[in-house]
Amino acid sequence: MRLLILGGTEFVGRALTDEALARGWEVTVFHRGRHPAPPGATVLRGDRTAEGGLAALDRGEWDLVADTWSGAPSAVRDTARLLAGRAAGYAYVSSRSVHPHPCPAGLAEDGPLVDGSPDAGDVPYPEAKRGGELAACDAFGERALLVRAGLILGPGENIGRLPWWLLRVARGGRVLAPGPYASPIQYIDARDLAAWTLDAAARGLGGPYNLVSPPGHTTMGELLDTCVRVTRSGAELCWTDSEPILAAGIAPWTDLPIWLPPGEDHTTLFTADVTKALTTGLRCRPVRETVADTWTWLESLGGVPPQRPDRPAVGLAPETEAKLLGG
Repeated sequence: MRLLILGGTEFVGRALTDEALARGWEVTVFHRGRHPAPPGATVLRGDRTAEGGLAALDRGEWDLVADTWSGAPSAVRDTARLLAGRAAGYAYVSSRSVHPHPCPAGLAEDGPLVDGSPDAGDVPYPEAKRGGELAACDAFGERALLVRAGLILGPGENIGRLPWWLLRVARGGRVLAPGPYASPIQYIDARDLAAWTLDAAARGLGGPYNLVSPPGHTTMGELLDTCVRVTRSGAELCWTDSEPILAAGIAPWTDLPIWLPPGEDHTTLFTADVTKALTTGLRCRPVRETVADTWTWLESLGGVPPQRPDRPAVGLAPETEAKLLGG
């Protein structure tokens, strides 16, 4: 298989590239050169947001194009149109955010969608991802695979959610642990996303697929307990109900990454129907593997994870945590 990955040097794009190279595929990465390209990949340079920035893609044929773009849909439109006659399929890593908020429990791929346009410029994230989907479908039709991910974790994460928890737990002491302990969470390890996407594309699958772990895969409690075990820090998790956390002005998801209190936000993000992906081969590794491998990766970086410049840093200020815990 000949894969063209648009990006391919960070987190999800890098996971796709690494997985394809491990399979012996011929991999070409098209990127701006801000990060090193994976060894073994052919490199094309360009900036899809600049005039003439796609010139390096004027030639070449591929079995699959993989695209993780989350900016202006017009960039997906222009790239997909350019490649439509020279690639067999187009896998666009989208998001479950294409559904209007809030979502009912158990929402499948056929739920309502936000408005979007393949011709749009800079628009909010849900509309950007929906516009990207439409752009991929306009150019590739049934050959467009729409990978609607939820929360993505794993080694290489450049948003900072799981890295923040691991580094906080590693510091030890009393750690604010947001309850309920048994609160279910759904996520996808970037490596499992990559494996399923390449398998699905190789089989010629198209259309939308929710791609997160199945219900019951793990809980907030198991996730943080695992952080304590893999870091061997001896941290004390202080489980706290959501009410005092919210009353203290602590923001779910940003101040306390991954966590959402019971309610419509939690239902929207953590109760997706993933039957369609499971029946087409999705396999999700245990949470202990995702956490342990992320910690190993963090340690290799000296405990300083990368941070996407277009996303705000996450995490709770130590003084705010200490105040809520009474010291």
